[in-house]
Order: sequence, then structure tokens, then C-alpha cells
Amino acid sequence: MSTNETDAVFSGSVPEFYERYLVPLIFREYADDLTRRVHRLSPTDVLEVAAGTGVVTRVLADTLDRSVAIIASDLNEAMIDHARSVGTSRPVQWRRADVMDLPFADESFDAVVCQFSVMFFPDRARAMGEVCRVLRPGGAFVFNVWDCIENNELADEVTDAVGTLFPEDPPRFLARTPHGYHEPAQIQADVAAGGFSTPADFDVLECRGRAATSDIPAIAYCQGTPLRDEIEARDAGRVGEATAVATAALTERFGATGLDTRIRGFVITATKPRLTPVE
Repeated sequence: MSTNETDAVFSGSVPEFYERYLVPLIFREYADDLTRRVHRLSPTDVLEVAAGTGVVTRVLADTLDRSVAIIASDLNEAMIDHARSVGTSRPVQWRRADVMDLPFADESFDAVVCQFSVMFFPDRARAMGEVCRVLRPGGAFVFNVWDCIENNELADEVTDAVGTLFPEDPPRFLARTPHGYHEPAQIQADVAAGGFSTPADFDVLECRGRAATSDIPAIAYCQGTPLRDEIEARDAGRVGEATAVATAALTERFGATGLDTRIRGFVITATKPRLTPVE
């Protein structure tokens, strides 16, 4: 299942909706988990790629020792601007950077972290190679990906509901990209192609997606992700209707209030080989 060129574009009002609705809904627990894993590595320099609106960045800044240098980067200037405006508890360096061509010297970091964005990379093996290049020997790339959409109930329900509005051409962004990169064999192959030691550590992490009311996840997905762009491409005036249809479907399945749903992802830690001593 391939990605579209527009799938990685988070612009306009999307970053604001993403941060307000989607971050507390599905991202925060996973951000805490990634940060704990990075903290255990005792790094001195950390790079975050595809930082989005900065949910992981903020936890890293709160958790890691103040002596640890943190650079947070993203391809989308709008996401960086929003993340910078939200701020962090201590200074971090914000950079616009493409993971396909990282503007950093070889062996600059002890750890690179990426939350739910590897699936957006147009050439994942090449991106893995770039990450491996900027890591020091023995350094780690810690990242997570979503499991298939069927194991993530909110995204699955919203996708099916919005699809009823466009039966001839249903928007499939959520299934195609965020939930389209979950096969362990493929991930391990990309990690290996990037130059990391194999097999990488591969953990299942199941959490709960909770929302006070059913309209919250509907707004989150329909207006806080590129699904919005897919809806507008079909009919620019139907974003509100799509959100309402998704809200109704979520209400029917999970109730109007106190939603408590299954979300499931994988956490991967890939280590750069240490230098072999010359005898």
C-alpha cells in the first residue's frame, strides 16, 4: 500500500486541530513510552525527525537532563511553527529538515527518535540510511508505527463512515498511510537496508484511545489530518458533513460520551553497529 505525495502535507488549519484533538486522543501515551526508551540510552545529543507539533519534543525536554542537546525537526514548516508556538520547558533547537537528506554531519547523535511518521517517508530504506549516518556507532533509532487499521478502532470507524459519502472513491488516507506500514518483515528489511544491526527490537504496545465525547475523534481525524484534504478534493463543502457522519458512527458504536477504544502500535529500536577494532 503506497503513499500519495500529499499524504505528508500538514498545512493550513490541520496543525492546530492535530495538536488540540489528535495528540491527547492517541499520541500522548506513546510519546511517554518513546521518551522512556530514549532516556534509558543516556544520550548526550538527540535528534527528533518528523516532530510534528512537538508532543514527543515536549516530553523529551521535560524528562531528559538539561545537559542533553535536543534538535527537533520536521518537513512541514507549519508544524514546526505550531510546535514552537506551544513551546517547551527548556530550550530546544527547531529545524526544518527532510529525513531523506538530513542536514547534519555524520555521527552527530546518540539517539534519533520518530513518533508515527516513518510510514510517511517516500523511501524508507533511504531514510533509515540517513538516520544511521547521523548516529554515532552504538546509537539507536527509536520509532513507532501503527498496527493495521482494523486494530485501531477510531481510525477504522471514521474511515468507514466517511467512505459512505463517497462510495465511488472513498478517502483511504488513514488506511493507506498511517496504518499502511505494519508488516514486521518489511520493517526489518528496511532497517537492515539502512545499515542497522538486525533484527531490530520490535515490541507491541497496545493503549487506549479515550475521548469525552464522540465528536472529538471525528474532528481529530476529519480536520486534523490529510484526510481533510482528501475530503475537500472530492467536495470542498463536505468536511462538516463528513465530521458529522463520523460522529454519528462513533456514537452508534462506542456511545456519545466516555469513549474508551483500542489503539495498537509497534515500537522499534534499531541500533547502529559499533566499530570493529582493527587487529
